[in-house]
Amino acid sequence: MKEVVVHEGPRTELIESPVPTAQAGQVVIKVKVSGSNPKDWKTQWVAKLPINMGDDIAGTIHEVGPDVTGFKAGDRVFAFHQIQAPHGSYAEYAVAWAYTTAHLPSNTSFEEAATIPLAALTASLALYRTLALPQPWSPAESPIPLLIYGGSSAVGAFAIKLAAQSNIHPIIAVAGAGSNYVLTLLDPSKGDAVIDYRPGRAALESGIRKALVNAGGWKQVSHALDVIVEKESSAVCASLLGPGGKLAHVLPLDEGFQMPKDTTAALTMSGDVHGGHGEKPGGRDFGYVMMNAFTRGLETGWFRGHPYEVVSGGLRAVPTILDNLKSGKASAVKYIFRVADTEGL
Repeated sequence: MKEVVVHEGPRTELIESPVPTAQAGQVVIKVKVSGSNPKDWKTQWVAKLPINMGDDIAGTIHEVGPDVTGFKAGDRVFAFHQIQAPHGSYAEYAVAWAYTTAHLPSNTSFEEAATIPLAALTASLALYRTLALPQPWSPAESPIPLLIYGGSSAVGAFAIKLAAQSNIHPIIAVAGAGSNYVLTLLDPSKGDAVIDYRPGRAALESGIRKALVNAGGWKQVSHALDVIVEKESSAVCASLLGPGGKLAHVLPLDEGFQMPKDTTAALTMSGDVHGGHGEKPGGRDFGYVMMNAFTRGLETGWFRGHPYEVVSGGLRAVPTILDNLKSGKASAVKYIFRVADTEGL
């Protein structure tokens, strides 16, 4: 099969590789569409190069490994590949653990599905594991203000969708060029608002405080999610936290960053669902539950994928995608590609 691996730089290489074999607990998926994520160009985080950096898989089951139930050859699925493990989604065939693989409803395209796994699981982990907010099947019964910095990013937008299904409001989302998209996800009747960060920090903090007051007289929040994790985004989130408040962040905070007194911060990493980052109890089961919740949400309509742009060229699109991600061109969009568009397949 053809596969793209990423070298330091990043530099990509299209190579020939054997079709993988499913081990116990795994499935091999014939990749129809692969998603991409901002971490894919960041080779400095990778212990061993070159490597297939793709982790968002949408396709059909090719092979089911021992001890796997619920899947058979030909099933339409979407899956989260284990980060930095072999056989990622930048290939004709990819491997995923069965517990982070889910059935893809007939009303959802492979293209939409490829936007979901990593970003939606990260959002879920941040809301429900790190911040311990009410889950969709046990929604909040009273208002819970939530601040999300980076609302138009895939993680931020999925966090908004999940929070809304959990009846968490008001949602105060910070965004820039993608603000119009974020507005489509919010419910102003419940106090939700989007605040533009581009006029500067003072105007941003003032706008957030005004939105909280208008939503119900709040002056601070107890829960915040920083998807951008730059010095200013973290500082803004921290400044809005009240005593006992907690900040979830998806990248390490800047060295030396100090949280206000009586507040805490915790790193959320998608790899927790595969037992990474200290093997927090329940991570694998959480991944299984949320992947199947996404299927249910897609079936019933409360959950959708992220806006996407199909980059032409199939596997040969990977260098363009990595360049776009590195330069920060993506705004309210995920870059995906169709494997069948690869010349020579």
